Amino acid sequence: MNTNDKIFVAGGTGLAGSAIIRGLLKNGFTNVVASYHLSKPDRDFEKTEAGAQVCRFVKINLLEPAEVKDFFARESPLYVFLAAAKVGGIMANHTYRAQFIYENLQIQNNVIHNSYLNKVKKLIFLGSTCIYPFEAPQPMKEMCLMTGALEYLSEPYGVAKIAGIKMCESYNLQYGTNFISVMPTNLYGPNDNYDLNNSHFLPAFIRKMHLGKSLMEDDLAAIRIDLNKNPVNGLNGTASDVQIVELLKSYGITKTAGGKKVNILLWGTGKPRREILHSNDLADACIYIMKNIDFEDLHKISPSQYSEGLVKEEIRNTQINIGTGADNSIFETALIVKEVVGYTGDIIWDHNMPDGTTQKLTDVSRLTALGWEKSITLHQGLQDTYSFYTGKKTQSI
Repeated sequence: MNTNDKIFVAGGTGLAGSAIIRGLLKNGFTNVVASYHLSKPDRDFEKTEAGAQVCRFVKINLLEPAEVKDFFARESPLYVFLAAAKVGGIMANHTYRAQFIYENLQIQNNVIHNSYLNKVKKLIFLGSTCIYPFEAPQPMKEMCLMTGALEYLSEPYGVAKIAGIKMCESYNLQYGTNFISVMPTNLYGPNDNYDLNNSHFLPAFIRKMHLGKSLMEDDLAAIRIDLNKNPVNGLNGTASDVQIVELLKSYGITKTAGGKKVNILLWGTGKPRREILHSNDLADACIYIMKNIDFEDLHKISPSQYSEGLVKEEIRNTQINIGTGADNSIFETALIVKEVVGYTGDIIWDHNMPDGTTQKLTDVSRLTALGWEKSITLHQGLQDTYSFYTGKKTQSI
């Protein structure tokens, strides 16, 4: 890769996509184009200090084949990071099952196929560890793909991501493309989704404890700032004191009878274990793979040999896990968030809400053997993320 090669980041405003853009700019790449769908980001990735344009945001609905086709024909990117996806927490996955499978399949089909048609040199497809069976041996190796049933709540999302892996493998084998699939573990970091109705568990913990801390300190001004940034059910910072208190109560953030303590209700038992990776580490891994790893490195058989019938061996499970190789219980993670935020109230676990998979730990030995390891600790990463969330920091670690 040359630093002036055109690079397309599909999903440039999301958690993963925005981290990849930061990583590319940090590595000196100067010709990045990124997609957004609903609203253009207010972050300024577009200019260097010298005023040169290094990243452009282009509005594209990746669900629409014609828009994606026109974009590729017009821009002709040489490298593609496919980070766009329909994502959400347990309840969102369960509630919007049809949207999760349809939208993810549609995005993948459009971007991967047009990358082939327009002779993209290399594509990185971001999947998820939801692809692995519910009862997969821990830690989960790449080879356990499709050896058992998926976890039911995230099954539509997982099936879509498996289709993306198989699409990349199949295009490589038939057409000689160089499309690589990576499977990140649970992510967190700047530009995460903090919607209390459909976020993942970690941003929900951060926001709930921030609001709980503010409520305990009677700092309604801080709560209003939070609601102005991320309205909840149509309510923003202009809501009355009574409306704000009732809103927080409906999400399990309540003052005790004496009014001096706050309780926060979190879903499940806290017993499941989760591996968590900072989005900057994910970006670093993706850029490393883009620069250094080819599809052939993952099986040592060239696509030409395969397509010419010279090899009878089955080629599968070529995806690469990206993670830390270690996990914590959700309970333990909640305590770390509590410390970082400075929330001193109580946490109560709602055992009536779903836990999800008991454990989702990735085996990262393939990636380690390829030369990459994570560098950001969980405590360090959470401090960075909370500083971003409260607006106290503008440069990520």
